[in-house]
Amino acid sequence: MTLHHRPVRTASRRAAQAVATLGAAVLLLTACGGSSDSGSGKPSGDTSAKADSSSPKTRTVKDATGAAVEIPAEPKRIVTLTQEDLDAVLALDIKPVGITNGQGLDKPPAYLADRVEGINVVGNLLQPVMDKVVAAKPDLILAGDMQDEQVLKQLREITPATLVTMAPTDDWKLFFRGVGNAVNKLDAANTFITDHEAAAKAAGEKLGKNKGAEVSIVRWNPDGPSWMENKQFASGVALEMGLKRPKSQDKDGNAHTPSLSLEKINEIDGDWLFLSTLTSDGAKALKDVQDKPAYKELGAVKNKQVVTVDGSVWSTRGGPLAADVVMNDYVKALSAK
Repeated sequence: MTLHHRPVRTASRRAAQAVATLGAAVLLLTACGGSSDSGSGKPSGDTSAKADSSSPKTRTVKDATGAAVEIPAEPKRIVTLTQEDLDAVLALDIKPVGITNGQGLDKPPAYLADRVEGINVVGNLLQPVMDKVVAAKPDLILAGDMQDEQVLKQLREITPATLVTMAPTDDWKLFFRGVGNAVNKLDAANTFITDHEAAAKAAGEKLGKNKGAEVSIVRWNPDGPSWMENKQFASGVALEMGLKRPKSQDKDGNAHTPSLSLEKINEIDGDWLFLSTLTSDGAKALKDVQDKPAYKELGAVKNKQVVTVDGSVWSTRGGPLAADVVMNDYVKALSAK
């Protein structure tokens, strides 16, 4: 099976992406209405019983591209096309009727497996099978960072209530608030974020001698390692916990760096090294390098402070449930020594 992978974002791509999008913040700009409802929730225009019963209540929201989209006020059948969308609705106690496989996977992500049992899979990440989406009978499709206009057109033929929920530079909190607003659960999303931030700060205070440790966060690709900038998902969780980044990685961006050559492998060193992969080729490349002197000379390797983590969680755009998983991974590793 051919899997879809989001390309690694580099500095050159970020500049173009910043120009191309308005961000998920616009999802927070809503107006009740459409053809059937006013801001008070009452129908506009014809107030007859016939008009009221024939038109469902709707709201109009702006998606992450700035487009105004009319959606059900209380969506009942949601299809999610990304792992992040799935994570977000599950965190809000909503069970979707259709989902896609996780990033780099041919099945739903393992950390959500117990929550999605019995839900139909409608395709791979951002690669929906249209017949399966139709069969799910969605009244709202959350399309993540979908940029394929042809696919979006097909989805909007299934239901006009199709939202692009995230822009390239959005962090998980901004994205989550947008999804929360779209499903009329913004207060719940804000509460989740507040609780997570408090838990992360408290967890960081309890790390003993590893409180404030420098953590290197690396994804191993087939052509070498790339470390994550400060605003990238797993890095953000580390900073919430009061952890630090090595000087070579203390960069204010939200992407992975280009893959490094073996000659620059010292850039991935730190007090602790958290390593992930997303593909079998990446895992093989990591295994191959672990016998090389350059890898063995890393301080974290010498001190046996290398932790292997799940790339399908750590190397994603992130979500509320994934943020708690990453936080718990840090706690487990840094509290054990």
